[in-house]
Amino acid sequence: MKITIIAGSNRKEATSTQLCRYIAKLLEEKQCQVTLFDLYEKPLPFYNGDLDQTDANIVELRQRLLEADGIVLATPEYHGSVSGVLKNALDFTGFDHFDGKVTLSVSSAGGAVGVSSLQQLQTIVRNLHGINCPEWISIGGAQRSFTLEGEPEDAKTRERVLKTVGYFAQMISTLRK
Repeated sequence: MKITIIAGSNRKEATSTQLCRYIAKLLEEKQCQVTLFDLYEKPLPFYNGDLDQTDANIVELRQRLLEADGIVLATPEYHGSVSGVLKNALDFTGFDHFDGKVTLSVSSAGGAVGVSSLQQLQTIVRNLHGINCPEWISIGGAQRSFTLEGEPEDAKTRERVLKTVGYFAQMISTLRK
C-alpha cells in the first residue's frame, strides 16, 4: 500500500511533524510504502485559482496524492483550526486526489487535544470525496514530548497511535479488495 502523509506545519521541529515521522515508521513496519510530504521543507506558493500554478512542490504533492492508497493529514491546531499552510496545500487538490481514499486526520495542540481542527479536516476530506478514518489522533500538552528515537514519551500515546495506525492500514486494505 502507498501512503502519503502531509505534515501541515510551518515549523522546523513541529510536534505534528514529529508525530508524522512516527506514524510513517509504524506504517513502514506494516510493509507500506510511505511518502512524507513536509510543508516546512517543501513550501507551496499561495493558492490562486486564476493562475495555472506549476511550482515543482505543487506538482509533486498532487502526484503523491494521486498515487496514494491512503492519506494522512496532520496539522498543529492554531486558534481552533487547521494550519494555514495545510489548508493552502489542500486548496491545490481536488476530487481526483482523495476520491475513495481512506484519510486519517492527526493534530497536535498546545492544550489538551485538538478536536476542532480534526473535525474541520474531516469536513474537507468529505467534501473532496475521501473516506474519513473513524479514528483520529490528537496529542496535546505533555503528550507532545518525543524521545530521541522519535517515539512519543507517553506510553498511552504510543499505544493509541499504534492502535489507530493499525486500524487505518486495515481499513485501506479492506477497501482495496
